[in-house]
Amino acid sequence: MELILREYNLKLKHTFTISRESIDFQPSLIVELKSDGFSGFGEATSNPYYKTTVPMMMQDLEKIRTIIETTENETPDAFWAKIYPYLKHDMFALCALDLAYNDLYARKKGKKLYELWNYTIENNPLTDYTIGIASIEKMVSKMQELPWPIYKIKLGTKEDIAIVKELRKHTNAIFRIDANCGWGVEETINNAVELKKLGVEFLEQPMKADNWEAHKEVFKHSVLPVIADESCIIEEDVAKCFNHFHGVNVKLVKCGGLTPGKRMIEEAKKLGLKTMVGCMTESTVGISAIAHLLPQLDYVDMDGALLLAEDIATGVTIKNGVIHYSEGNGTGVTLI
Repeated sequence: MELILREYNLKLKHTFTISRESIDFQPSLIVELKSDGFSGFGEATSNPYYKTTVPMMMQDLEKIRTIIETTENETPDAFWAKIYPYLKHDMFALCALDLAYNDLYARKKGKKLYELWNYTIENNPLTDYTIGIASIEKMVSKMQELPWPIYKIKLGTKEDIAIVKELRKHTNAIFRIDANCGWGVEETINNAVELKKLGVEFLEQPMKADNWEAHKEVFKHSVLPVIADESCIIEEDVAKCFNHFHGVNVKLVKCGGLTPGKRMIEEAKKLGLKTMVGCMTESTVGISAIAHLLPQLDYVDMDGALLLAEDIATGVTIKNGVIHYSEGNGTGVTLI
């Protein structure tokens, strides 16, 4: 098996702002695994909040190149378990590798990933489209640029309720709110009351990740469901979120790929938690991997490639929130 690493700097259509940063470009690593005439592709983007860079990921993968390239025909679960001890400090790199291996494995089997997993796609959820923090005029113009059935609104400002009230005047779409750890307990409980009146479906990670007492207080009193994001990173976190959140947002780059991501979703379902997968402004490479988990999800945020000025791959396509799979096996990705 051959390992190929490619570094990209993905240009965004618009400056993307959340409560803690603004970006115009998103650095990304694409991993390709080649074997027996087949190629599998995976992706992970850099992220300052998690102190992860593309050069760091590439360096960590280069260190175990021989171990990767001498592996053949193991199941994705066995491959992940083999590689995890070497990359447990760098889950983003592990994710890119795991996505590529799952893709390659399914292509060799002549199946799409969801077919390999025996999932049925008839009831897949719609994806939301994210509106980053900006002036109200700019946020409205972004919605008008792409009419959509569900918007995820990034908040964490002093004018959050006013922003949502103004946005509501311009669309009947469902709203989801992501404060990216920007609120406090009383603020969250009070905001939830107002936001419910404005057609908001749920709140995502309103408070700091490690403030578990605060999460429990909001869980008890919020009139809107609250979904964990930064508080749910790896497999062990799912159980912690029980009775602190109403659901969990699994990010593949944070947990180490599709292989542990599937386990996290299964665990969440057993605990009665709502299930969601989110993206990190990946290209169609990463987004296409997420698409195969859709049958297991209540909600999905997989608009990353829609935020790009120019994509680097073909794969799944998204129209008005509906995800359409490509004809190809595996994740169906082809690099442009």
